[in-house]
Amino acid sequence: MSSGALIDSNLHELQLLNKGKVRDVYATSDPNLLLFVASDRISAYDVILRNGVPDKGKVLTKISLFWFNKLKHVIPTHFVTANIDEMPEEVRKYKETLEGRAMLVKKAKVVPLEAIVRGYLAGSGWAEYKKTGTVHGIPLPAGMVESQKLPEPLFTPSTKAEQGEHDENISPEKAASIIGKELYSKVERAALQLYKEAADFALTKGLILADTKFEFGLIPGADGTEELILVDELLTPDSSRYWPAAEYKPGGSQPSFDKQYLRDWLTKVGFKKGLESGPEGKEGQGWIMDDSVVEGTRKRYLEALEMLTGSGL
Repeated sequence: MSSGALIDSNLHELQLLNKGKVRDVYATSDPNLLLFVASDRISAYDVILRNGVPDKGKVLTKISLFWFNKLKHVIPTHFVTANIDEMPEEVRKYKETLEGRAMLVKKAKVVPLEAIVRGYLAGSGWAEYKKTGTVHGIPLPAGMVESQKLPEPLFTPSTKAEQGEHDENISPEKAASIIGKELYSKVERAALQLYKEAADFALTKGLILADTKFEFGLIPGADGTEELILVDELLTPDSSRYWPAAEYKPGGSQPSFDKQYLRDWLTKVGFKKGLESGPEGKEGQGWIMDDSVVEGTRKRYLEALEMLTGSGL
């Protein structure tokens, strides 16, 4: 296992509400606030690798905090504080474990959609386009190539699957029918504005933001109605596809600062659908990254942080 990687947060005196692919979510003594802890776990193709990437949770947290602050004029967020000394007393005793990787956030009712915005033709969008000339059922011009910039950024939602299940790409019409037209249009408007502002800024730092996934939630508003806010992480290499602008060349896949490096390695060592629990003949044992893959992944995450924010950890 990778030394120095925090795989489990193990805050035994707090109530663990949810253990996601990366985040552990705990209840606090304030019924309206939750503790989000970013572990160093990493997943690809819905597989959580058995070893982690040291400091990855800290990188994700620092990038999220950077973007929460930069984009707070677009939409309110769930973020309250990342300063452990300002958190409830029962959380403060875990300061050593939590420093740099925890956020106190507002409890929200999560909108059951992955709010994906695509600015470039890549990933599952490219796979669909090759077959049908569409992305999430939205027609695109003929003759586009892999990684090409789209005429306009597209809001392409997917369902929010339970852990271990796959999110399903759906049409905007289907998404609107799931959450209601009014809420859908608010989510779409916010997601597109967040993406456009983030992509413009990233480009000034030498990064192309090809696509990203936002999550939204609802909290009680001051006037008694529900207020839409941004939840979860924001514009990290886990939820986004970042490419180095200097090396951008449409017509194929791009070098990236996201998990593509890990996905490529998994494919090379024999992963395919149905082998989520481990390599062929070793099902149930899980997947363990080679040290070189751990180091390569860590390097890419740190580089993205430094390029975006101008500083490391």
